[in-house]
Amino acid sequence: MAEARHNGQGAGAPRILVVEDEEALSVLLSYNLEAEGYVAERVARGDEAELRLIEQPPDLVILDWMLPGLSGLEICRRMRAREATRTLPVIMLTARGEEGERVRGLSIGADDYVVKPFSLPELMARVRALLRRARPERVAATLAAGDLSLDRQAHRVRRGQRDIHLGPTEFRLLEFLMEKPGRVLSRGQLLDGVWGSAAEIDERTVDVHVGRLRKALSRGRESDPIRTVRGAGYAFDERFGK
Repeated sequence: MAEARHNGQGAGAPRILVVEDEEALSVLLSYNLEAEGYVAERVARGDEAELRLIEQPPDLVILDWMLPGLSGLEICRRMRAREATRTLPVIMLTARGEEGERVRGLSIGADDYVVKPFSLPELMARVRALLRRARPERVAATLAAGDLSLDRQAHRVRRGQRDIHLGPTEFRLLEFLMEKPGRVLSRGQLLDGVWGSAAEIDERTVDVHVGRLRKALSRGRESDPIRTVRGAGYAFDERFGK
């Protein structure tokens, strides 16, 4: 049975269909997609996915190669044969790493190809890139709050008239926080979202990078846009600049 989870995202949020029969992976993907602001829907069987795609095509599909009911390759082939889903972005997931299999998946019509195990931040970046390419109006290129702005494409952060120079980790940390203003994120959630669940680092690393980020963002009497929630984690202050 299909399972949709919305968790309060706006009606305009991109909808992503996760077609994956590994329950733990499906839940993990849905959780991370929702944390990025998308509306995630999960199905575990290929035939269920086929019905869902006919009834209500999403904005992007994350599609496992091997599925009960109907294979991911066959689903992709049928999608490309229908007008309504001919250009719908597809990321294929598979444990097959051989070059020949990747070529086969791409030749069927998949837009991207990710081999398990994979980095969640990398997969999220590919989702954003595909959505931006397919429907640029659905994914904001710039995040802004008060006098602070983050340009995803130029990889540039500004506060007022000054450029803020951040390393790649601090940039991704700020981006992750700004995508979810007001939401308290635990150190574990930040580790998963910024470094990836497979990263072998402890939660104290988050505190170090948040400290560096704060130092770069705020000078003199400038207000700190990051809130520390004792015993819980950190949040981008939803009142910042208001």
